[in-house]
Amino acid sequence: MEKTELEITGMHCASCSAVIGRALNKTKGVKKANVNLTTNKATIEFDDKKTDISKLIKTVESKGYGAEESKGMNINKAVDKRVRHYSSLKKRFYFSLVFALPVFILGMFFMKDPIPFQSYIMWILSTPVQFIVAYPMYKSAFKALKGKSANMDSLVVMGTSVAYFYSVFVVLSGEGHVYFEASAVLITIVLFGRLLEAKAKGKTSEAIKKLIGLKPKIAHVIRNKKEIKIPVDEVRVGDIVIVKPGEKIPIDGKVIEGHSSVDESMVTGESIPVEKKKGDNVIGATVNKVGMFKFKATKVGTNTTLARIIKLIQDAQGSKAPIQRFADTVAAYFVPSVLIIAIITFITWLALGGEFGFALISAVAVLVIACPCALGLATPTAIMVGTGKGAKKGILIKGGEALETAHKIKSIILDKTGTITKGHPEVTDITPINKTEKQLLTIAGSIEKSSEHPLAEAIVKKAKGRSLRKVTNFKAVPGHGITANIGKKRYTFGNSKLMKRKKIAIAKYTKQVQKLEKEGKTVMMLAEGKKLIGFIAVADPIKKTSRKAVKALQKMKIQVHMITGDNERTAKAIAKQAGINHVFADVLPEDKAKYVKKLQKKSKVAMAGDGINDAPALAQADIGIAMGSGTDVAMETGDVVLMQDDLLDLVKAIKLSKMTMSKIKQNMFWALFYNSVGIPIAAGLLYPWTGWLLSPMIAGGAMALSSVSVVTNSLLLKLKRL
Repeated sequence: MEKTELEITGMHCASCSAVIGRALNKTKGVKKANVNLTTNKATIEFDDKKTDISKLIKTVESKGYGAEESKGMNINKAVDKRVRHYSSLKKRFYFSLVFALPVFILGMFFMKDPIPFQSYIMWILSTPVQFIVAYPMYKSAFKALKGKSANMDSLVVMGTSVAYFYSVFVVLSGEGHVYFEASAVLITIVLFGRLLEAKAKGKTSEAIKKLIGLKPKIAHVIRNKKEIKIPVDEVRVGDIVIVKPGEKIPIDGKVIEGHSSVDESMVTGESIPVEKKKGDNVIGATVNKVGMFKFKATKVGTNTTLARIIKLIQDAQGSKAPIQRFADTVAAYFVPSVLIIAIITFITWLALGGEFGFALISAVAVLVIACPCALGLATPTAIMVGTGKGAKKGILIKGGEALETAHKIKSIILDKTGTITKGHPEVTDITPINKTEKQLLTIAGSIEKSSEHPLAEAIVKKAKGRSLRKVTNFKAVPGHGITANIGKKRYTFGNSKLMKRKKIAIAKYTKQVQKLEKEGKTVMMLAEGKKLIGFIAVADPIKKTSRKAVKALQKMKIQVHMITGDNERTAKAIAKQAGINHVFADVLPEDKAKYVKKLQKKSKVAMAGDGINDAPALAQADIGIAMGSGTDVAMETGDVVLMQDDLLDLVKAIKLSKMTMSKIKQNMFWALFYNSVGIPIAAGLLYPWTGWLLSPMIAGGAMALSSVSVVTNSLLLKLKRL
């Protein structure tokens, strides 16, 4: 299966995207096609043995729209295209306003007492609006007709053309009332609505623009033993790059010389600068704060963390939430239904004895008030704002489906190591017996210096800076500990089983040791000869924010579970510290998916882990949340990627999904309510009782307002606090 993106031109409403989507999905070899009205893109999965990109483009063109492959297109090119489109709309609007305003004044204020040749003046003034300003609308409508479909432009063109040509007939025959103001003002109002919509839609993609703006333009690299300045795009993997204080790090790499602190907030959302030394990874587009350092380039071009984040957000913003399928179904039948309602309105009023002009204007009002645009914009605008807001906080949501599913989560499984805990052991307690704390740590550090055990690293790190002594006769006892000599003295360092094997008395300290073990700590005892001289407790402590995050999830009525390979006693101790009541202990990495499956029988389940040893569980879950600080594996495996290893961001991700879905539902309700109420009023349903009849101008204004209000409502999501 292949996947491609097409840049679509000529789309104005949900009916347009529905027509294209339906045509692409019917094309032989296409597995799935999503057409996004907000981004003007079609994302297509297809079998390259049955079809190809040129055939897909022809399918779009056969429906009256333009298409080109957007793969590899410069992102700034898309932004420039949007700017040009907005500028064109602006010029057309002002040109239209110059002619439509006097037509409106003549039609509204000089109706009873007309000036000489008023009808001819209105005809002359409205003609440029009808055929120059509205030319792209006519073009779009005829293309749609050629493709055996109809769109928003079909409604506008039909409505304004009927009003215009009827008025021409009235002028030439000398009988009846002209409606030039209806057609001219209506086209102007539609353009104004599209102008506002284009501006608002542009704001929904601000997060992408800001990320693109982060990319540095130059890099200082060493070539032939000389420092030279080159464009970032020319940096190759393996190049040695120099970064000075205050400069942006041009691409991803690994520090080989020097140290500094780096502001990574623009990528990860972490506001506190991160210390960087030899061996540490650096992310392109982050800012070096103080020291100068050199690093080796490891990722360039589209493989950098920033480029992948931008691609991930673009894919998410181009995706559809399942709720959008309903809107697509409605939009597919919307325009033909409105045309039928307009015809029925016209015939009904004539049959009831209404004047021809009255019946005509009612039908025109129906055509122009109907708005499938609001339906089409309801979901994608909210998804664009929601995913953009998340990206600013270091929360990357991969698509509309993930966003929608996340708000339904009732259970969440948290992997212990690296998710709830820090992921690396630390010395938590030092208890000396007949020795000082410093002496005990120096002896333990000297012994563990030669060990490869994960807990040894924690003790050596704690003993760092002390004068560690030379060790001889080092012997590791697998699963138990170490024996070694320092000078002439023999030391035993390990668990209680090793102490008992070596016949070292520990009974006096059993209660103290058990207390530490109940807290989920691993206790290592140190004996000099046959005498116990102290013990050191090591643990993988929980993160500062873990308990707060768990409490917040529980407050949201989400059941929190912890899963770990640790023994039950240690697991329960950690769970208690984090405030978690449900624990799965002694679970092998390959068995984690089974526990996810078990919970899925009851509700929607999310799984959060580092994305490395729990990839199958993340894939099995309804939502996989990878906490990997932007690692390759995390970005591949998770539906949601948290750039910071902070559980509070997981809470924010779920809150964001709930907020976004709330906006989508509000937008959907407004779009449906507007059309279900507006169309009958425009048809004159209330006229017999209230005397209310919408003029086409008011109907057009309402139509423009409906689209703008939906986009504006989505933009309000930016103001919400996570």
